[in-house]
Amino acid sequence: MRIASRRRTTLLAAAATASVLVAGALTAATGPASAGPTDLVGWATQNGGTTGGGSAPTTTVTSASALTSAVGSSSAAVIRVSGTITCSGMLRVRSNKTILGNPGATISGCGLNINGDRNVIIRNITFKNWNDDAINVQESATNLWIDHNTFTNGYDGAVDIKRGSDFITVSWNRVYSHDKSMLLGHSDDNASQDTGHLRVTYHHNWFDASTQRHPRVRFGNPVHVYNNYYYKNSGYGVASTEGAGVLVEGNYFDGVKDPYHLGEGDSGPGTLVARNNHLVGSGGGQTGGSVKSIPYSYTLDSASSVKSIVTGGAGAGRITV
Repeated sequence: MRIASRRRTTLLAAAATASVLVAGALTAATGPASAGPTDLVGWATQNGGTTGGGSAPTTTVTSASALTSAVGSSSAAVIRVSGTITCSGMLRVRSNKTILGNPGATISGCGLNINGDRNVIIRNITFKNWNDDAINVQESATNLWIDHNTFTNGYDGAVDIKRGSDFITVSWNRVYSHDKSMLLGHSDDNASQDTGHLRVTYHHNWFDASTQRHPRVRFGNPVHVYNNYYYKNSGYGVASTEGAGVLVEGNYFDGVKDPYHLGEGDSGPGTLVARNNHLVGSGGGQTGGSVKSIPYSYTLDSASSVKSIVTGGAGAGRITV
């Protein structure tokens, strides 16, 4: 799950803020959103949708052993995390689970691993001090919604998605005091499994002085990054690599020298379309090529309003579930 640091290659495409046309792009509606919406939008609405445990029985867990048993069950379930659960390693989450945090719910020291399973919802939990990834999605896992969580001070990725996984929405999360935020596609050598997959929507997330990978994308196309708030990210905002196609739309970049670019480390460039972003004290960014069309409907907030909307609504404890 760890990705070695690599020297950034010299990029040949000229920096530009002008948008490049998205092939057959869907036109988003515009207008204000509430500070903490609870509706699922984005890629997780596709491929039959994402319902998690649905109306299955609810189990409340307060210990690592109870959490491990509940998320690892083969039965559909709604799981409520209560208090602080301290654990280590990665806990396997099986299909058809909704994992919700009660007020103040925290998972400390470990992470959740969705490995080839599907239809999982994770909401309203604070993850801290994990010793691998906080949430790892791999091996063609599909239809996940990761929403209104807080991630801080972990070892590797906050939300890493890889190995052919698909149809995922990552929304209204906050990442702070952390380096490697959100990796999409783990290796330059994995094109055969990843091409045609890794379709993810990232919206209304608060990347709060986190360093890099917001996200770092390989192969996925189209990947939709919209209405996120980027604040003083010292590494970079978004990187499109290895033929990925990323639409960066309606985001607010605040004090970010490198908001988005093509290629990263030894990874070759992808394509990136940037439109309707709001940049304050930030670099111009780098774009190039075209991106496949977005197949779902969505409401795009005005980029200049994203700072107040996202800081007012992102992270754990901002919704009632």
